[in-house]
Amino acid sequence: MSADYPVIYNSRDMKVFALCLLAVSAFSAVAQSTHSMAMTSTPAPDERLGTVSFAVFCNASVQAPFNRGVALLHDFWYAESQPQFEQIVKADPGCAMAHWGIAMSVFQQIWDRPDDSTMKFGWKEIEKAQSSAQKNLRESEYIAALATFYKPGKEDFTARINAYSDAMGRLYQHYPDDVDAGAFYALSLLAAVAPNDTSLTQEHKAMAVLTPLFAKYPDNPGVVHYIIHSCDNPVMASDGLAAADRYGVIASSGPHAVHMSGHIYARLGMWPQDIDSQLAAIKASEAAEARYESGIMDEPHSYDFLMYAYLQSGQDANAKQVLEKIPSVVDRFAAMPDMGGRDMNWMVAYYRGKFPVFYALELRDWSTAAALKPAGGASPDVATMTWWARAIADGHLRHADQANADLAHYDALMAEVKKGRHAYYADSTGAKIERNEIAAWASFAANQKDEALKQMRDAADLQDKVGQGEVDIPAREMLADMLLELHEPQQALAEYRVSLKLSPNRFNGLYNAGVAAEAAGDKAAAAKYYEALLKSTGGGGQSSRPELLAHARSFVSATQMAEK
Repeated sequence: MSADYPVIYNSRDMKVFALCLLAVSAFSAVAQSTHSMAMTSTPAPDERLGTVSFAVFCNASVQAPFNRGVALLHDFWYAESQPQFEQIVKADPGCAMAHWGIAMSVFQQIWDRPDDSTMKFGWKEIEKAQSSAQKNLRESEYIAALATFYKPGKEDFTARINAYSDAMGRLYQHYPDDVDAGAFYALSLLAAVAPNDTSLTQEHKAMAVLTPLFAKYPDNPGVVHYIIHSCDNPVMASDGLAAADRYGVIASSGPHAVHMSGHIYARLGMWPQDIDSQLAAIKASEAAEARYESGIMDEPHSYDFLMYAYLQSGQDANAKQVLEKIPSVVDRFAAMPDMGGRDMNWMVAYYRGKFPVFYALELRDWSTAAALKPAGGASPDVATMTWWARAIADGHLRHADQANADLAHYDALMAEVKKGRHAYYADSTGAKIERNEIAAWASFAANQKDEALKQMRDAADLQDKVGQGEVDIPAREMLADMLLELHEPQQALAEYRVSLKLSPNRFNGLYNAGVAAEAAGDKAAAAKYYEALLKSTGGGGQSSRPELLAHARSFVSATQMAEK
């Protein structure tokens, strides 16, 4: 889900991913005060975070800890990287780059727009780094590049992130053998993507930097991680597959690192691989928590992907187990000390609401979805998700008054978002897609066919450029659903075909494409989609949707018999 948020606001799921990581970062203060020694001084002997060799002009005794700190930065494990660099400062007070590492730990550039207090904190660390004589020319360039972002002034986020990216580009030109400089430069290119940019220009620029580095440094966690982020869209997803296969191997101790492979697997409809990566990420989270590290913070995000992958592969019993388990996971997270901050509350409310929403929608349980309510304490941006889900359900149920009320609730909440810290989200690509989807279902419920199809097509055309969130329902699939319900199967089939190219192997997409083809008289196409559904679900033996899979099996069997 989009992020907090330069790159990630192109989709709902990326927004969520970002805000969840924001909550993870907020945990660092708790982690530092409670478990800093366990985190930084005695890492597990078999710890795997990826391979980093970042030479620093500091005491030799802190070189290995510094490499670990940079690996943690690359793995987005900011709750661990900040105390790691703070321990280095204690061990070697003159190590300028340790202050750079602290400032990088609160930067979190791909998804966060730091508030004033964070900007002041980061600038103080940069000043300490600048004042230290214990640095060389290369390190001075690293510090100067980050100073362009943190320095006091009236420049907005866009100007600052672009200046930082330009400075990192120059640094990498000066030190082309510095793999971490190349990785951080590529990350800055992603961070500089505007919220409404659908061109993928920055993503392609980042890949131009990362692809040759991956060939030479396949174990560097920054290179592998940022390839996945660059390719987290339908157009480029296949280019990220090798990195996805690699990341969980080289950084198996990092919960977020292990989880990240699922971003590509989900894009490509590779549900067994996605499931394996999320189970491994949850295991890594639990192991990290046992070491008094911040593992619990990543668990809900991995369970989110896991339930979705179970639903797409017809493992409905497993999906229900996740739905039933997540409240205890969130309760455990909410009960941790000092979890009363704004971003922590955001994460708790979000996950309390998210799982019931997608479980109901994916099972097409419209009555349940239409009755959902935002979780207690949900902020306006979190509550919008529930009204989005209700609008989809009320649209299918043809409840026109309720669907219009859903739209009104959504608009009122977005008006509140515009007044807050993340006002720019209201004009982002993701927000435009979301509102068009809601408006389309309201029009559909009111029997305004042409308007409904136009609004949903607008949402689909925009979303096709950047891709759905990995945990999301494609707008193109919803457009096809509308056409199918309007008894236009040929047109519906055309839309399902496009949707399945961009979002492969979705359960409902495959099944309804078969229904549309069957209604259109294209038996060969119907059999193809039903066969794909049966293959993706392992025959459907674990599904609670037996009537659908029974029809698919019966149709495929009859088709095969007719061909003999």
